[in-house]
Amino acid sequence: MASKGAGMSFSRKSYRLTSDAEKSRVTGIVQEKLLNDYLNRIFSSSEHAPPAATSRKPLNFQNLPEHLDQLLQVDNEEEESQGQVEGRLGPSTVVLDHTGGFEGLLLVDDDLLGVIGHSNFGTIRSTTCVYKGKWLYEVLISSQGLMQIGWCTISCRFNQEEGVGDTHNSYAYDGNRVRKWNVTTTNYGKAWAAGDIVSCLIDLDDGTLSFCLNGVSLGTAFENLSRGLGMAYFPAISLSFKESVAFNFGSRPLRYPVAGYRPLQDPPSADLVRAQRLLGCFRAVLSVELDPVEGRLLDKESSKWRLRGQPTVLLTLAHIFHHFAPLLRKVYLVEAVLMSFLLGIVEKGTPTQAQSVVHQVLDLLWLFMEDYEVQDCLKQLMMSLLRLYRFSPIVPDLGLQIHYLRLTIAILRHEKSRKFLLSNVLFDVLRSVVFFYIKSPLRVEEAGLQELIPTTWWPHCSSREGKESTEMKEETAEERLRRRAYERGCQRLRKRIEVVEELQVQILKLLLDNKDDNGGEASRYIFLTKFRKFLQENASGRGNMPMLCPPEYMVCFLHRLISALRYYWDEYKASNPHASFSEEAYIPPQVFYNGKVDYFDLQRLGGLLSHLRKTLKDDLASKANIVIDPLELQSTAMDDLDEDEEPAPAMAQRPMQALAVGGPLPLPRPGWLSSPTLGRANRFLSTAAVSLMTPRRPLSTSEKVKVRTLSVEQRTREDSSHWNEGLLLGRPPEEPEQPLTENSLLEVLDGAVMMYNLSVHQQLGKMVGVSDDVNEYAMALRDTEDKLRRCPKRRKDILAELTKSQKVFSEKLDHLSRRLAWVHATVYSQEKMLDIYWLLRVCLRTIEHGDRTGSLFAFMPEFYLSVAINSYSALKNYFGPVHSMEELPGYEETLTRLAAILAKHFADARIVGTDIRDSLMQALASYVCYPHSLRAVERIPEEQRIAMVRNLLAPYEQRPWAQTNWILVRLWRGCGFGYRYTRLPHLLKTKLEDANLPSLQKPCPSTLLQQHMADLLQQGPDVAPSFLNSVLNQLNWAFSEFIGMIQEIQQAAERLERNFVDSRQLKVCATCFDLSVSLLRVLEMTITLVPEIFLDWTRPTSEMLLRRLAQLLNQVLNRVTAERNLFDRVVTLRLPGLESVDHYPILVAVTGILVQLLVRGPASEREQATSVLLADPCFQLRSICYLLGQPEPPAPGTALPAPDRKRFSLQSYADYISADELAQVEQMLAHLTSASAQAAAASLPTSEEDLCPICYAHPISAVFQPCGHKSCKACINQHLMNNKDCFFCKTTIVSVEDWEKGANTSTTSSAA
Repeated sequence: MASKGAGMSFSRKSYRLTSDAEKSRVTGIVQEKLLNDYLNRIFSSSEHAPPAATSRKPLNFQNLPEHLDQLLQVDNEEEESQGQVEGRLGPSTVVLDHTGGFEGLLLVDDDLLGVIGHSNFGTIRSTTCVYKGKWLYEVLISSQGLMQIGWCTISCRFNQEEGVGDTHNSYAYDGNRVRKWNVTTTNYGKAWAAGDIVSCLIDLDDGTLSFCLNGVSLGTAFENLSRGLGMAYFPAISLSFKESVAFNFGSRPLRYPVAGYRPLQDPPSADLVRAQRLLGCFRAVLSVELDPVEGRLLDKESSKWRLRGQPTVLLTLAHIFHHFAPLLRKVYLVEAVLMSFLLGIVEKGTPTQAQSVVHQVLDLLWLFMEDYEVQDCLKQLMMSLLRLYRFSPIVPDLGLQIHYLRLTIAILRHEKSRKFLLSNVLFDVLRSVVFFYIKSPLRVEEAGLQELIPTTWWPHCSSREGKESTEMKEETAEERLRRRAYERGCQRLRKRIEVVEELQVQILKLLLDNKDDNGGEASRYIFLTKFRKFLQENASGRGNMPMLCPPEYMVCFLHRLISALRYYWDEYKASNPHASFSEEAYIPPQVFYNGKVDYFDLQRLGGLLSHLRKTLKDDLASKANIVIDPLELQSTAMDDLDEDEEPAPAMAQRPMQALAVGGPLPLPRPGWLSSPTLGRANRFLSTAAVSLMTPRRPLSTSEKVKVRTLSVEQRTREDSSHWNEGLLLGRPPEEPEQPLTENSLLEVLDGAVMMYNLSVHQQLGKMVGVSDDVNEYAMALRDTEDKLRRCPKRRKDILAELTKSQKVFSEKLDHLSRRLAWVHATVYSQEKMLDIYWLLRVCLRTIEHGDRTGSLFAFMPEFYLSVAINSYSALKNYFGPVHSMEELPGYEETLTRLAAILAKHFADARIVGTDIRDSLMQALASYVCYPHSLRAVERIPEEQRIAMVRNLLAPYEQRPWAQTNWILVRLWRGCGFGYRYTRLPHLLKTKLEDANLPSLQKPCPSTLLQQHMADLLQQGPDVAPSFLNSVLNQLNWAFSEFIGMIQEIQQAAERLERNFVDSRQLKVCATCFDLSVSLLRVLEMTITLVPEIFLDWTRPTSEMLLRRLAQLLNQVLNRVTAERNLFDRVVTLRLPGLESVDHYPILVAVTGILVQLLVRGPASEREQATSVLLADPCFQLRSICYLLGQPEPPAPGTALPAPDRKRFSLQSYADYISADELAQVEQMLAHLTSASAQAAAASLPTSEEDLCPICYAHPISAVFQPCGHKSCKACINQHLMNNKDCFFCKTTIVSVEDWEKGANTSTTSSAA
């Protein structure tokens, strides 16, 4: 084959090693003396060369093979057999015993060295045991969960509850719980973290066992081990579900060898010596240059050496690689020899010099080695690099990680190597995403953070949104100095981390390069194919945790990918003025429906893709010129139904399903998650057929091209010459003709949005826990210091305990504040915030452009809306208090655009998914809770605001109404009666982590949206009645459910036997109470804004609505205000989960409605409301007196007595209820007292025959036609809301007529 070297191409077969007579003629290329000097310089450079190799006979290419054979001879000791060694039993190649030495379900890598737990507590041991001598092996910790690592004998029996260390003759170290185990357990060692290496040492001469963590001894763990006949110890591990490790028994060089101990697997000593000597010869070639003209040798720096096509040099290298190439296929030698050589180049030289040398070395490898040899070598080289990068200790300057990344970059800059690695190794064999991850140190002292951040600091109060400003405390001068010193330390740390991040971005820039020099498929397109498969695995395996890429890796990968993507996006813009900047990036809507991108059966906004293609095929044809073959639709539908003939690749995507029904696990095993480096071997094929919908030509409608179905691989190969030429086919007329950027970058951007949705947002929320821990410990320290100041000096015992607690909290805060600095630098920095903000804006623009396509908007995947919602939530909640969203460029505009999207789409008929509709509703509900986002809602165009409020006022039946009601309540909160509180009066103390909840924000009512609501309720005769009847129905249901539940809770609490109330029942009970309160507040808002709906009886429904309202208000008052009643007793219990249930919230809501009806309106309307309220049979004046703490109604004309402080009274809540409001309540009580006395005096006795036969509370006042049955108006009006049949005979009611006893005439009204 031909390879490139120093600008020339050489054919390998020109340099065959021969022994014929032609060789002598070849030596004539240079003078024999110069050749002898050159060869002696090259092949005598090894310090371990035997005497025979230094013969005085001139060296030439005829005797060079003999000389090399002598040079590569090794001592007999180094050639000793790799078989049985005294003290060890078993195969010479040590692996995990996956055939019989395990318990439980485990997933083992293809190399039999990595393992992941797939059951409760699985155990596995190795194939080799030891009975004499000193031995060790290493375990690379991939996850820091529950594991017990150590040694056991063959007689140990384990199960799903007992593992290594839980039986006799088994010993284990557990870094998760920081303990050692041998039947019993005691404290031992240090906590381990993912990325650590545990060394397990056993000394069977002295009978001791010990462990090391990252090369640091943890001390002797066990002594007096059982030895003797039949006692041999196997390396073993027990690990819980999802935990993973990788073993190194000696197949690779040990990271932390210990003097006097040998690995279980012997290293290839003889081959190692040969490889080192050959490497010495190779290095000599790179440091010497021939000058045939002058006849002398010139010393050269390796970085300046070039292969100039000199036959002498080429033949010399050919002899070296004849012996060197087979050795470079072995794992141990690649890491011990080649890796060390390349790392030395990187560490000693500048990046430019290192790049030059590495490039020359790779050129020579491809030139002088067979393809399969160099491919094996590169594969092992990258595996070793990844392992070294991941399991290197964190040092203050991150020097180790920087060296490994620089070497990775140098290798990937070599185009041929890069393409091979992309095609066959990265994403396939390796978990290459690890290269973009910076692990967080669990032990800050080992990471050097104490020296980097000597001064620690933590906020003395939460700066999160929602905390009361009164809790802010003035910063002292000492605190200011500490904070500034801490910030300087954080800045130093950030600069060092930025160096690593920039190197990681360089790696991705190389992978995204589409300007390769040597032709063929560009690196970017190879990367895209692998990237889509990576996304497919994580999207398809979301329920199968062992198959997912860890979210902490995803976070770092996403940020580096965004940086590289924006670099190439703006680079394209620089050379193409018609393109757009990355700041204006979005995904064109045709990508979602033209079938060029596979979304792996992810849900679309309008449902399943097959359903959309069937129902919207006419729109696709008219708007996008896309025609779908009906025969294909039919075949697709048949494929969906025919599940029995599911192809093998599709079955491979459902391992959990196979496991659930007792089937075998799919092969090959998903080992890439158990091993830190080894990976999945192209398990995932393209399963879902991708529909490539080809647009017809606009010039001729007769030339219609039928839609074809291609796999991802076929599509990639078909478009490889012009990558995804048809990615933007089907452009709607609303979209610009000029492309935004290269099509390949659009697909990368689409994948980045999908990545955020898969696991990045979840991880961002998880990492906030460190900040929450800091706040909790800071509060505990502050409380302890307060107690110390208040503690009497004579109580030395208490002072000692408090001082001890103070020290513990301070040390913990020192540790956490340094960890927090690391988290802020790697996860929550300003640059990371800008990345998430950019992603948010991309989603907003994509949704806006998709919305313009009309019905085709339904093709958009749901995750675009989810990412828009979640990324805004992350920016608002996760990046503070260090960085504020308000500092972001275009913040106000972005808020307004998101508000417009939420307002328009929360009730969009094109969106059918229940989950995404709920997410939109919850996002809008949260949006109106904060002043800045509520103002954004008010800034959207008026027609959109009115449409939003109209959707909120739709009847509550047949849709999720609780969130809708919550939104309306938030628009009112701050305007209602006694409704200006942030927290309920009896819940003043709020947990710190709850301070940012939407429900605990200060009231921020919107008078603008209230006015829109009032205007809409006054429009049309049916808007207000349908809305209010649905609210009253839900209030009746919610309060009835609440009363029924508290009855059950009371009965359970009164039982003599010990019992527990189900926490779920308590939660549902509290929810029903909260719903009742919020529904009452919506009614209060409606009556305040549009009182005529209830009080203008010229409207046909006003009287009925008012009577229904009065009935429900009396019901609530009677249940809540009765003396020593059920409600009182349950409130007194103060059960966990029922904290929000109290008299105040529900009584002030009812009072607000009554005050509006009976005090604030015109006199005529007040009289109507009073008459309806008093006419209700459930009305009790005592309930109104209860509001002011009065046991009985006062006598007419007497002053109100002072309230009983032991009783509930609105007067006790002066901080929440104004004096004017209290005066209105007193006025209402006086009015009702007087009116009820007058009504009692004027009422005439009614015979039982004249009472309504339904309610027996009101006199008969209506007769039904045509059947003639009678009842009161209230009963028949309420009945006719849901039913048109007579109470008694089930005849359909045509009309209802007024009826008075003894009257001969009547007035007819419609039953409708």
